[in-house]
Parts: sequence; C-alpha cells; structure tokens
Amino acid sequence: MRLRRNIEIYDQVNLTAQMDLAWWLLIIFMVMATAAVQGIMVDLPRASVSPSLAKPKTHSISVTADGKIYLDTSVVTVGELEQKLAALKVEVPDLPVVVRADAHVQYDHVIEVLDVIKRLQISQLGLVTQRLVK
Repeated sequence: MRLRRNIEIYDQVNLTAQMDLAWWLLIIFMVMATAAVQGIMVDLPRASVSPSLAKPKTHSISVTADGKIYLDTSVVTVGELEQKLAALKVEVPDLPVVVRADAHVQYDHVIEVLDVIKRLQISQLGLVTQRLVK
C-alpha cells in the first residue's frame, strides 16, 4: 500500500536563522565599539542606563579617586588638559569626549574638568557610569 505524501510549497521565507545571526553581530559590534575607547580603570558610579560609546574618535578623560586626571592614558594637569583638548578640537571641530570619574572622587575635581570642556565649547560630551544591577 502506497501512502500519499502531501507536498506543500511554502510561500514564506523562514528568517529565524538570519535574525539570530544579525542579533549576534549586533551584540559583538556593541561590545567591540565600547572597548575601543582607551582609558584608566576607575570605580564608576552606578546608573540605570549606560550611554553608548560607539563614536570612532572618542577621547576619554578619567578622574581617579585621588584626583589625578588622565586624557586617554596619560596623566595631565587641568592646564595641560585644556591645551591638549584645544589642540584636538582644532583638528576635529565636533570632538566627542567622555568623562569617567571614580565614584569616590571629590566633586570639585569633576567640575574642573567639566569647566574646561565648557570653556572649549565641546558639545559632544558623555558621562560614563556602570549599569545599575537590579
């Protein structure tokens, strides 16, 4: 006895595999983009939402718990920071900058850095925090 097989032609394309691949590529891109910004390790304060650092020429200003200021990976004073940022702003008018400050740093050290950024009229500024774990 021969069984009849129903051969149906599907008129839809199954996109599940392609969507999984796109999801993993997005995650990998996000991780690699945030790892591209160099800086000094600081104990970041916690926030409910972390900003993305996915800008290609982003410079990092880090303020450690003892008040030292780093531009990317080099130690600078407030005056040197202003000079170096001014030179970078001449090269790139829309200079993106992120400020990473230790959670235990005195508030006036961060304000000094933000004043320098304001004097130089750097409008693309980000403050880096850790994501709040619930």
